[in-house]
Amino acid sequence: MRNTLADVVAGALRVLDAQGLEGCSMRRVAAELDVQPSALYHHVPDKQTLLALMADEIVGGVGGIGGESAPEAGDARALCIELRRAMLAVRDGADVVATAAAFRLGASRVEDRLAALAGADGARTLLLYTFGHAQSTQTHLQAAALGALVDPGSAAPADPADLDASFERGLDIILAGLGAR
Repeated sequence: MRNTLADVVAGALRVLDAQGLEGCSMRRVAAELDVQPSALYHHVPDKQTLLALMADEIVGGVGGIGGESAPEAGDARALCIELRRAMLAVRDGADVVATAAAFRLGASRVEDRLAALAGADGARTLLLYTFGHAQSTQTHLQAAALGALVDPGSAAPADPADLDASFERGLDIILAGLGAR
């Protein structure tokens, strides 16, 4: 059976879920699909392209980009919340999406949508904040799940609802600043 590009991306996301970003190699993706690594290169020229396609899949439904209903017109806040939620739904999803964006791998439809709402500089600021908070949240939640946050003298692992509220407060600060410009 021949694999399609969609099969390769889905296989890569399964490896990401099982191994994390550091363990998501072309060899592991090939093993997941039961093919030789060279077979992957019929679909993608390199790992960076695969990473970009994985990022596109992770954020595919954000803001109605993948065909789902879009946040209210002019609602950059809802778009950022939806983007963060999509990244948090996938192990190391924030790292994948932030890396693809940092290296400008492919076009960012989410950034284009935010730029239409908040201007180019506002969109970049909102994205960097959203990526950073999502990465920090994922790291915190993974450490808590592994029992790495057990020092009784330190703050207890944050409740995911507290992390969400923290993100939204910061987002409101940024949006208020953008509105004051």
